[in-house]
Amino acid sequence: MLLTKQHLVMARTLGVAIIAIAGLAGCATYADEFAGINSRLDRLDTEVQNAAQSAESANQSAQQANQRLDQIESRVQQLETKPGRPPRG
Repeated sequence: MLLTKQHLVMARTLGVAIIAIAGLAGCATYADEFAGINSRLDRLDTEVQNAAQSAESANQSAQQANQRLDQIESRVQQLETKPGRPPRG
């Protein structure tokens, strides 16, 4: 009878060890999946930052172009309101 209890205890211990190992293997799988997801998130974050910088650069260029257009518009209005010159000759 004593031998049977020892076998039962050993079988339980072995079963717990197998379950623990299987659980750790599952954690490793999740760790790999999380690492992949984190890598993709890092790439997306970099792309978003690059897009934001490009948008800021485009915005600055557009503002400069608008300022030049305003200057040209002002000059055109001056020329349109100025009296015409008499023809030569």
